[in-house]
Amino acid sequence: MRLTRHTDYALRALMYLGLREDRVCTIREIASAYRISESHLMKVVHRLGVLGLVKTVRGHGGGLRLALAPEEIDLGRVVRLVEDDLRVVECFERQTNTCPIAGPCALTGILGEALDAFLGVLDRRTLADLLGPRRALLRRLPSRART
Repeated sequence: MRLTRHTDYALRALMYLGLREDRVCTIREIASAYRISESHLMKVVHRLGVLGLVKTVRGHGGGLRLALAPEEIDLGRVVRLVEDDLRVVECFERQTNTCPIAGPCALTGILGEALDAFLGVLDRRTLADLLGPRRALLRRLPSRART
């Protein structure tokens, strides 16, 4: 199972905002801290906003902040909402499946069970769980954007 870069950036952006709940942050700041593309992060943050996980603050000194408390942001839900395709193998999609052994093949069921277990672990965790080692995380991330 491999999550897309979009999902990876979404989780990292939420972590960054969770570590800095006391203020608004900018896309430039977050992108700089993680050394990732600002334009790609802008798309990710837009999606997080549409999903109600991030809110924007307009005007001078504006930026982004979490729309919910870290304890309210369920990681399994985030992954399901942000990840476009959780099909581990072709046969998970009946309409486009071309595998000749689909049906009697046990692989579909086993991988489905594995995916459920993966998401089940994430369902039991929240953004707050990711923020546990707060001091160590903050030491690794610059506090403001480099311009």
